[in-house]
Amino acid sequence: MNYILFDDKSWNNLLPLTFTRPVCEIRAGILTIKEKWEKYLDAKMSYITQEYLQVKYKLNVEDENILINGSVIPTNDLLSNIKNLNTNEVLVKNNKTIAVKLEKQDLKSFNYNEIDKYNKREYSDKLVEIIWPWDIFSTNGENIISDFELLTKDRKSAKISNTNNLLNAENIFIEEGAKLEFTTLNATMGPIYIGKNAEVMENSVIRGPFALGEKSVVKLGAKIYGPTTVGPFSKVGGEINNSVIFGYSSKAHDGFLGNSVIGEWCNLGADTNNSNLKNNYTEVRLWNYETERFKKTGLQFCGLIMGDHSKCAINTMFNTGTVVGVNANIFGDGFPRNFIPSFSWGGASGFTVYGIKKAFEVAELVMARREKELNETEKDILKEIFERTSKYRYF
Repeated sequence: MNYILFDDKSWNNLLPLTFTRPVCEIRAGILTIKEKWEKYLDAKMSYITQEYLQVKYKLNVEDENILINGSVIPTNDLLSNIKNLNTNEVLVKNNKTIAVKLEKQDLKSFNYNEIDKYNKREYSDKLVEIIWPWDIFSTNGENIISDFELLTKDRKSAKISNTNNLLNAENIFIEEGAKLEFTTLNATMGPIYIGKNAEVMENSVIRGPFALGEKSVVKLGAKIYGPTTVGPFSKVGGEINNSVIFGYSSKAHDGFLGNSVIGEWCNLGADTNNSNLKNNYTEVRLWNYETERFKKTGLQFCGLIMGDHSKCAINTMFNTGTVVGVNANIFGDGFPRNFIPSFSWGGASGFTVYGIKKAFEVAELVMARREKELNETEKDILKEIFERTSKYRYF
C-alpha cells in the first residue's frame, strides 16, 4: 500500500511554522509527525502540500493509495482503522477527514472537504492533533511519552556514567555516542531521551518529559523543565520550560524560553527572554494568518512562535504571545510588536524590509556551519514566502 500525508486547513492556521514545510514535518515529541507514521506503518510516505512546497516535498502515486491527514498523531487504534479502509471509503471524526483510500485515477480530484462523495466511517476514539501553533507545546508531554515507548521498545539504553544523578533511571534512555557527565536527570514526571552523539554538559538540570535530538548540545548549567523537545543539531542553554525547538537552531546562552515553538535555522542571542504570562494573567492571543487578526488561544501561558531562519540579537525581549515570521532579524532595546512579519529587519524602534539577497547570504553562512546547502529549491521557497508576506510589511 502507498501512503500519502496531506495538508488540510491546519496548514494555514499553523503559519508561520508551515511556510517552509508541510504540517507532517512539524516536530511533536521526539519525532516529526511524518517520522511517527513511517515507524507505525513501516513504510515511506510522500506528501500532498502547497504547490510551491511540492517541489521539495515530493508526491508519489501508486495504483492504490491511502491518504492520511498530516495533522493527526498516529496511535495503534487509529492505525488499525486506517488499514481496514475500503477503496473510496473515508475515515472521519466531527467532519474532519482523517484518512481516505483511493485508486490512482481518483487521487487528482481529492479534496479533504468533499467527504460526502465517499463512503463514510466515523472514528470514535480520541484524536491527538496539531492544528494550532500552541498545540505543539501543549501536547508535547504525551507525544514525548508515546515516542519514547515507540523508539525504546525491546531496546536497552547505552550505559550512563555514574557521575550523573539519576531519578527514575528506568525512564531514561541514552543513544550510542551520547555524552553526559555530572548532570541531574529527573525522569519521575516523564521520560528523558538523549539522542545519538548528543551532549549534556556538566551541572545541567533536566526534568522530564524531555527529548534531545541527534548531535544536539545542552550547555553548561542549563535548567530545563519538561515537557521540552530540542530537535537535532541544536544548542541550548539557560532556562527552558515546555518548549519545542524543531532542529538546527541555537538558544545557547542564558535567558528564558517558555511555552514556545522555535523553527529551524533560528538563533536567539545571549540573554534573550520571552514572557509566557501576561501581567494581568488573562488569556493570551496569537496572530493568525488565516483570519489576519489575533486569535484567542484559551491559554494563560503562551510565549514565542518563531518561523525558520529568524534571528534575534543579545538582550532581546519578547512579549507574551509573540509571533515572528520567516527570516526576520530582530535587535535593539524595548519590546518589539507581538506580530513580526517575515523578512523584517529591526525592533521596537521600527522595522525595514530584510532584503531577499541579504537574507540568502546569511542563510548560506548559517547552513554551511551544519554542512548544509541553501540550494535553488530552498531559495525558491523563500522567494515565494517573501512575496506572500509582502502585504504584512507595511513599514
